[in-house]
Amino acid sequence: MSVPETPRTFTATTTAAEVVDGVDLHGRRAVVTGASSGIGVETARALASAGADVTLAVRNTDAGDRVAARLTADLPPESGKLTVARLDLADRSTVAAFVADWQGPLHILVNNAGVMAPSEITRTPDGREQQFGVNHLGHFALTTGLHPALAAANGARIVSVSSTGHLFSPVVFDDLDYRFRPYDPWTSYGQSKTANILFAVAAAERWADDGITANALMPGNIADTNLARHMDMRQVEAFIASGELALPPQKTVEQGAATSVLLAAAPTVAGVSGRYFEDCAEAEPVTERAGAVGGVAPYALDRDNAARLWTVSEALVA
Repeated sequence: MSVPETPRTFTATTTAAEVVDGVDLHGRRAVVTGASSGIGVETARALASAGADVTLAVRNTDAGDRVAARLTADLPPESGKLTVARLDLADRSTVAAFVADWQGPLHILVNNAGVMAPSEITRTPDGREQQFGVNHLGHFALTTGLHPALAAANGARIVSVSSTGHLFSPVVFDDLDYRFRPYDPWTSYGQSKTANILFAVAAAERWADDGITANALMPGNIADTNLARHMDMRQVEAFIASGELALPPQKTVEQGAATSVLLAAAPTVAGVSGRYFEDCAEAEPVTERAGAVGGVAPYALDRDNAARLWTVSEALVA
């Protein structure tokens, strides 16, 4: 399937509000995970402004309530309704509860929440390395649990927020949880972000007959976000100085949410599935990390890797 031409006005500097300008999402229901800060807030704002009823799926419901109240006060009266629900992707029981509580179709699922590069290894309650457990397995359990609701929507879109950080590592199937190799925050983050892309590839193939599309994306280099809350900034500075970490130009939060909103709502990508986007356009392939500030690694779009990860993930969340 070829990718429809993206309007030239959609670029690295496009904002989420510009993407949904003229888009009507009334009657659609959306879930945005991690919508109490950063690009999750702006993603929810844009979708609601176009008329979608948006559920903010968050760990801290007090913070979510404050965001929902602020957005509701700012949005025009014809906007969609905002609700808040608890979801801790590290805690399987809250994922199961969220799925059990959901009623009716789900048109848009934006898997946005995540954790980035804690300096010391941390494990989820069920023993998974935290970044793989939260960024991938938590969203895998959520999305597969919501599959009936997505299938009922007759044209649902799944949006998986990944990162250029996927270039740091493929999924290492023989040691997903760093039980044999020394823990490294960046290869761990990279593995989880590669998994986000592979999930979209597998979902696109498995659920095509249900009318579901799934795509992954890099939002950009965004300073004003809570994603880096666990990071040792001295370690980051040293990593940048070493040349191991190359960063694209910074974006605002509003610009960072644009590609998520494009994949969630724009008519120009209707029917596109199993792809990886950045700066509101499909990313170009790259064959090595050195010097790369964007693009997508072939291993992240490999259908065999995607099928293997799906099978492994099903066993891990069973």
